[in-house]
Amino acid sequence: MRDIRLLTQMFIPGTLIGPFTQANPGLGGVCTFVGEVRHDAKEHGGVEALELSHYEPLTLPGMHELADRAFDRFTLMGLLMVHRIGVLRPGEPIVCVSAAALHRRDAIDAVDFCMDHLKSAAWFWKREKRADGWHWIEPRADDTRDLARWQS
Repeated sequence: MRDIRLLTQMFIPGTLIGPFTQANPGLGGVCTFVGEVRHDAKEHGGVEALELSHYEPLTLPGMHELADRAFDRFTLMGLLMVHRIGVLRPGEPIVCVSAAALHRRDAIDAVDFCMDHLKSAAWFWKREKRADGWHWIEPRADDTRDLARWQS
């Protein structure tokens, strides 16, 4: 099962993960990561909102291409990849990636692989609204290092 979506409205991860798990009978493991907008993180200057913009002709096709690469690299039964765009508030989910496999390591690694690519090499631009205005967010050095792990 493959479910790749780009959403403009808030979603509840549990309503996606349950049906995804049920759609992959016989799985040995499922791994899920949900990323949320930080709650007023002091080290980030008090985030009031997060805006994700994207380049529409490439975003969803790029997510499907990333899913193809995950299926090629790992032994998966299914992959769920949902990403929000637009303005999000603290506590709202931004992304949900879930992988189902016969063995846990493939599920765990597939989610890690997809998240590293979505975080650092995707088709999204992010900016945070703080008390002093909007600020563009660039990938951190750690994000770049994480992505480099997957280069063959």
